[in-house]
Amino acid sequence: MTTHEENYLAWVKDAHAMEKQAESMLEKQAERLEHYPDLKARIVQHIEETRQQQALVQSVIDRYDTSNSVFKDTMGKLTAFGQAMGGMMADDEVVKGAISSYVFENLEIASYTSLIAAAELVGDTEGARIFAQIREQEVAMADWALNHLPDVTEQFMTRDAAPGVEAKK
Repeated sequence: MTTHEENYLAWVKDAHAMEKQAESMLEKQAERLEHYPDLKARIVQHIEETRQQQALVQSVIDRYDTSNSVFKDTMGKLTAFGQAMGGMMADDEVVKGAISSYVFENLEIASYTSLIAAAELVGDTEGARIFAQIREQEVAMADWALNHLPDVTEQFMTRDAAPGVEAKK
């Protein structure tokens, strides 16, 4: 295996761990949302996309007859759990969660952009196609998150200003 292929496969494994982290983070966020139905519905939709993305990334790993990184997957889940727990303590949990989701989507977009270039360099046209498909979904989610952030913020502020109304989730 060449150095290019070794780097590429390491990054593919990182992408798998990243998708595991995304799934865990999104599930925790969706579980806690009570008063923001549009946001919850889009997150639930993206959880399903994320699971499909994991399977696609795993298919690239499987073609190279290598295993995904159990350590990285576990660390990703623990990181997502820590992020979710930290957000639960914030009075403005829903707004901070929406901002964090947008930031994470952009991390995924950048990661898949790099993976596309690496796949092309090592001659993995199927991997490049898969990563381009996943990146399109991540771009769509990032666009949705950015476009709906003002609505989430306004809903939170309106709920927070109303006496006796829960706003944080």
